[in-house]
Order: sequence, then C-alpha cells, then structure tokens
Amino acid sequence: MRKRMIAAGIAATLAVTAFALPMIAGEGGVMVADPYARATPPNAKVGGAYMTLMNHGPATRLTGASSAVAETVQIHNHTMDDSGVMRMRRVEGGIPLGKHETVTFAPGGLHVMLMGLTGPLREGETVDVRLEFEDGSTLDMTVPVKSISASGMSKGSSTHNH
Repeated sequence: MRKRMIAAGIAATLAVTAFALPMIAGEGGVMVADPYARATPPNAKVGGAYMTLMNHGPATRLTGASSAVAETVQIHNHTMDDSGVMRMRRVEGGIPLGKHETVTFAPGGLHVMLMGLTGPLREGETVDVRLEFEDGSTLDMTVPVKSISASGMSKGSSTHNH
C-alpha cells in the first residue's frame, strides 16, 4: 500500500511538473523549458527572450539564434565592469552545454537579444525563434510573449515543437 502511494505521488509530481514546464525537444538531446519573451513598448527596437536549456545528449555549444521578428538576434549576458557598473554584452563564442548540463536564460543574466524589431512584442502573442548549435543542428520554438514585467514561469504558458 505504501509503495502504491509513493508511486502515485511521484506520478502526480511528474504530471504537474510537465504541465508547469512546457518542453521543446531538439536534435541531439537539447531541450528547452518555459521559453518566453517580454512584451515591449510600441516603439522599442530591442526585446529579450528567456528559457532554460537542458542538454541530455553529447556536449555542444549554442552558437546563435534567429527570428523573423528582428533584424539581428544575439546571445547576450550581463556582466559587471571594473567600475562596478552592470553592462550587457554579446557572448562571444557561444554558450557551452556539457552533457546533462542545464543553462538558464533569465532577466539580468543570459538572454536572447532581439535587435531591430519589426514591430512590438505584444503580450499574448507568440514569436518564432530558431536556436543554432555548433554541430549545425537547430531547434525551432514558438515563444509566448508575456507581460513586460515577466520574470519566468507562469501558469498557462504553452509552446510546441515545429
């Protein structure tokens, strides 16, 4: 009886986690959990997208990204300069993803920078983003646009694989 209760508890936890963390599986074992972009003001020329990358395959490197909603898409990070000022900079050489490694893209840290937006990112809409890896593989995802103050997972977020 106790084993059945434990098994049922584990199954329930997995079901809740799967609903709370939408996943997109790519080639080579890289998965994306809870991608989202923040809404932008009407005249904004830049926006950001965030997610958690999980590599369940061989070591690889995220080398770039692209999207039809922006002229240029780059991987950026926030770093502290020698004067103690936080600066946003392009990540040169990409983001290494070791086997079984998880890397989180979040406000104030790593993010996908969408530059030269073709229009505002509106809450409730979606944008398509393609992640590019050093082995030539790509991962296409539909990214929901959340409020301008979004900071991560929220109830009801959804994605699907192309």
